[in-house]
Amino acid sequence: GDHRDLHSLRRRQRQMCIRDSSIIGTLAAIIGITTLVFTAILNAIGAFSIFTLILLIIPFNIIQWLIAPYMIDAFYRVKEVSPTEEPELHRIVERLSAKSGIKKPKVMVAHIPIPNAFAYGSPIAGTRVAVTTELLKTLDMEEVEAVLGHEIGHLKHRDVQVMMFVSILPAIFYYLGWSLLWSRMYSREERGGGAVALGLASIIVYWVLTLLSLHLSRLREYYADRHSVSIVDDGARKLSEALAKISMYTSRVRKDVVSNFSSFKALFISDPERARSDALVFARERLYSSDYRLVERILRRKITMWDRIAELFSTHPNIVKRIRALQEMA
Repeated sequence: GDHRDLHSLRRRQRQMCIRDSSIIGTLAAIIGITTLVFTAILNAIGAFSIFTLILLIIPFNIIQWLIAPYMIDAFYRVKEVSPTEEPELHRIVERLSAKSGIKKPKVMVAHIPIPNAFAYGSPIAGTRVAVTTELLKTLDMEEVEAVLGHEIGHLKHRDVQVMMFVSILPAIFYYLGWSLLWSRMYSREERGGGAVALGLASIIVYWVLTLLSLHLSRLREYYADRHSVSIVDDGARKLSEALAKISMYTSRVRKDVVSNFSSFKALFISDPERARSDALVFARERLYSSDYRLVERILRRKITMWDRIAELFSTHPNIVKRIRALQEMA
C-alpha cells in the first residue's frame, strides 16, 4: 500500500512538472515569436511609426485592465455582498484564501442568468471573486466551494495579470498589420509591396499568437483546477460534479441569452458557449439519478476530431478532457 501511494505521489509530481513546463513553454513561445518578428520589422521599416503604435496600444490595454473591474461590475450587475448577506460564501473564501496564502478577495455576486463564477481585479480595484445567482441555485454548497477554490487559484497564480500581458502582444500585431495595409491602400507611392507583405505577415503572426494565447488560457484553467483540488477536501469529485452541472444547466439556457456573455467567457470557470456543443452529453440526463452518474456519463464520451479542433479556438479545455484530468488527481 505504501509503495502504491509513493508511486501515485511521484506520478502526480511528474504531471505537475509537465504542466508547469507547458505553461512556461507557451509563454516563452509567445514572447519569442513576438521578439523575432519585431526585430525583422524594425530592420525593414522605420522604427518611429511602430514605436508610436506600440506606445498607443500598451497604455490603452493597461488602462483597460485597471478600470475593467468597474466596467464588469456595471455591465453584468455585480455587487459586493457582506458577511451578513452571504455568511457561508465569506467563510469559504476566507478559509480557502488562508490555505492559498493570499489576502481574502472581495466577495461578489453577479446577477447573471447562467451558472458560473469568475475572478478578476486590478491594482486600483483590488482582487475580487464572484459567483452568479444562478450558480448558487444550481450547485450544492460543497460544489460551490470547489468552484471558489478554482477561482482563488487564478488569483494565487496572478492569471489576470498574465493573460493581460499576453493579450497585448497579439493586439500590437493586429493593429500593426492593418495599419500597414490601410496605409498602402491610401498611399500614392507605386512601391508598396514590402509594406503589404509586412502587413500580411503581421496579421498571420497575430493569429499564431492568438492561438498560443488560447492554449495558455486552457493551461491556466487546468492549473486552477489543480489548485482547487489541493485546497478543498475531496476537491476532484466536487469540482468534477460542479463543472458537469454548470455545463448541463447552461446548455438549457436560450442561445441568445448565452451569447450576451460571449465577450466575458475568458473570465468564467466554464465557457458558456461550449455548453451548447456539449449538450449531446446531457441529452439523456434530463432527470439524472445522481451527480456522480452525470460525471460518469461525461467520462464515457469519446473525444472526436471535431472536439480537438474546436478546442484549439476555445479559452477553456474540452469538458471531457478536463474532468478526466480531475479524476487523475483524485
